[in-house]
Amino acid sequence: MAQELNGFVHNGLPSSPDENELPSGFPQNICDDVPEQKYLCSFCKNILKKAYQTLCGHRYCWACVEWIVKYNKTPICQKCKEDEPQSINEDSILGLGKIFSDAAVSKEILDLKVHCINPGCTWKSTMKNYEDHVTRCEFSLIPCSTGCGLMVLRKKLADHLEKECKNSMMDCQQCGVKMLLKDLQNKHVCEEAPVNEKKIFKIESANKEKTRPPGGNRTRDSCRFAELGCNFRGGKERLKDHENSSVVAHLALVLQFANTLKTSLTQSSCIPNGGSDDPSVVSLPSMLAELQSKVQQLEKNVLSLFSEGSLASLHTQVAVESTGDLETDHFEGASCCSGISDLQTAPYSGQILAECQSRVDALERKIQTFENIVTVLNREVEKTQTTLVAFERQSKIDQDAIKALERKVSDQQHLLALKDVIINEFRLQMLSLEQICYDGLLIWKITDVSRRRQEAISGRVTSLASPTFYTSKYGYKVCMRLYFNGDGSGRGTHISLFFVVMRGEYDALLHWPFKQKVTFMLLDQNNREHLIDAFRPDVNSSSFQRPVNDMNIASGCPMFFPLSKLDSPKHAYVKDDNLFIKCIIDATT
Repeated sequence: MAQELNGFVHNGLPSSPDENELPSGFPQNICDDVPEQKYLCSFCKNILKKAYQTLCGHRYCWACVEWIVKYNKTPICQKCKEDEPQSINEDSILGLGKIFSDAAVSKEILDLKVHCINPGCTWKSTMKNYEDHVTRCEFSLIPCSTGCGLMVLRKKLADHLEKECKNSMMDCQQCGVKMLLKDLQNKHVCEEAPVNEKKIFKIESANKEKTRPPGGNRTRDSCRFAELGCNFRGGKERLKDHENSSVVAHLALVLQFANTLKTSLTQSSCIPNGGSDDPSVVSLPSMLAELQSKVQQLEKNVLSLFSEGSLASLHTQVAVESTGDLETDHFEGASCCSGISDLQTAPYSGQILAECQSRVDALERKIQTFENIVTVLNREVEKTQTTLVAFERQSKIDQDAIKALERKVSDQQHLLALKDVIINEFRLQMLSLEQICYDGLLIWKITDVSRRRQEAISGRVTSLASPTFYTSKYGYKVCMRLYFNGDGSGRGTHISLFFVVMRGEYDALLHWPFKQKVTFMLLDQNNREHLIDAFRPDVNSSSFQRPVNDMNIASGCPMFFPLSKLDSPKHAYVKDDNLFIKCIIDATT
């Protein structure tokens, strides 16, 4: 069904659009299964051919995007316009520089199972072989290569050129003039033929189909070179393939027949005519000269083929089994030579010469037909080779562009990953800077107390570290460490709280060991009774010497607070599952 897109009618058939044609992908009906929506072009609604994705997330054939951008001043995504016209933004505007190849979808499309939709064709394969098959399908309708204007099946092109094409060149059987078939049938009047034979060619052509035996391809016909010794018999398709593949062998038979005929005529020319009144005998010298020239021409043609080594398989025998019958394709020199010997012993008469002349003319016409077919096939091969070279060149360019884009994408992804890492580092630094105190005092808020206690009892997370803080702007760097289930002598019965001296940026300017008094406070959130514990550092302990590593061994109160009193209703040390601990460092000592 035709689809109206942007004011144009589109029939959904695959094509290579020119300036006035609407582009299209592969037709949907070639797929064995219904294709998914992601495989369809947003413009032509067919299966994507060279899938590209836009910034708005929709997919198009490459040719469709080129057409839209070329013929629209403001090329807007067709899918966005149809589904969400209110959400059209800058990403919905199409441009060749704003789309990228969708390699994943293209690979999936190439693996789709498809079949040929030409009537009579049973080809089945995957999408990656479809375009190659279309260019070679014997059941495809193609225009005649001579420009006669008719569309014929590719497998019938040879028959069309030989029997039907009005632009094919043919020789008049009477006068030998070469002209177009349509002129030979409709306009040509042979001046040398009798009046009752002027329309003989047209009548024979019209009656050819009437005299054809019934049965179509089921009949087994003889090769047209059977009179020269070819014993092949088979159906029409087999016969056509045999004639196409055995041109050189048939020419060899013609040469053999012509040489024998030349010898026979030379011997017959020595026989005196004895005053015969037969007109054919009177014109023997002229006919003999004409036949000799034609034989010499045939010798040249066949010898040129011999020089190319094309007759290596002249005496090969091929047996093909078809529909239970054995079809043979071989050439027996004995049968041909026996027929020629009979000709040599036959009495000399004008009837034999006329028959020989007609056979030579018929063979020349067949040779001319085969030459026309070979010329057409050569043109097709050259055209195909040129197209293939262009495709290979374009494919190499596309592959190089894809590799360059993939490298760019990989570089961009690497840069994005580095950017994310740097941003996370900056975020952590900002959080730590926001929580750092420089006056030797820290109030540490601990949330999710119940969960943290359970994790400490189970052993998953035994300790928590407070944010770092400083005794002054350029003073000692310290922190606290809390064990909810206790540590050392307080394990399982008390909360343990320790003081940790950390390596700071200005340790080289400070006095060591650390000597300031440290005070811990567990704050009652009802402001009734805070728990306070203080200690002075042991100057001989390694915990208060200048740190060599990131932090010294923790030192403090292993039995800071009994666990049994933590949930006491008299106090509000834990409220709303939060707990507050205050640390004060005496800077005067």
